[in-house]
Amino acid sequence: MKTEIFHWRCKHTWSRSAKNTFWCLLGCSIGDFGTILFFQLTKISFPVLAIMILAIINGIITSIILETIILLRQNFDIKSAFKTALGMSLISMVSMEVAMNATDYFLTGGAILTWWVVPIMLAVGFVTPWPYNYWRLKKFNQACH
Repeated sequence: MKTEIFHWRCKHTWSRSAKNTFWCLLGCSIGDFGTILFFQLTKISFPVLAIMILAIINGIITSIILETIILLRQNFDIKSAFKTALGMSLISMVSMEVAMNATDYFLTGGAILTWWVVPIMLAVGFVTPWPYNYWRLKKFNQACH
């Protein structure tokens, strides 16, 4: 039986994993940025770390919702779509969220959205889980969408 050797040179897999990572980033960003923006605009007194933890949780929730919707549009039943969205990309979502919020913390002191920090957070949030998404897709042919 021939065993295929894993490699990092497949352009098709990089392209497909980039698409999957983008959808994850979009979902995570909605909840994450929405939470930070809410506290920033309302000026509710809340510890920065608590805001960032809440932003991470909300980012993961909105990503799961978005990915479930995407899978439903691909004719998954609701239970399978939710289970797939929850299970297959949790590592990707957590690493993305932690990277984005750590970037925000180191650049602004945390829980502050400015015109210049958002693109950096998005870039870091995209690049962090992308190799994992490539590996999972290449090694197991598993993707969230």
